[in-house]
Amino acid sequence: MVTYKDLAIYKISHNLAVEVHRMTLKELPRFKMFEEGAQVRRSSKSIVANIVEGFGRRRYKQEFIQFLTYSLASCDETRAHIELLHDTGSLEDKSLADDFVRRYEELGAKIMAFTKSVERGHLTQRRS
Repeated sequence: MVTYKDLAIYKISHNLAVEVHRMTLKELPRFKMFEEGAQVRRSSKSIVANIVEGFGRRRYKQEFIQFLTYSLASCDETRAHIELLHDTGSLEDKSLADDFVRRYEELGAKIMAFTKSVERGHLTQRRS
């Protein structure tokens, strides 16, 4: 039986959320860790949560697509938070920020492709 853990977008988003969580605790100044750090942690984890919730509703194609859309929006939000953290000097390591931004852009493209696949009917068809 296929589960959400089998989805590439789940695996990537889960790993990124763990990395973002750790990065905010190690790289951000203490005073930024609680406000801006908490926000980027929430948005990165929201990507994962929406994929999981959508998969749980995959029987209802439009709900699945809705949660994938939420996941993509959280992906964009996370990327924007990381860019802002760097641009404001809170995340000084440019290569780290650029790497996260690039990986979230790639994840966003994969979420879009997966959503299009669901729109075409993949994963929502009954298996015999």
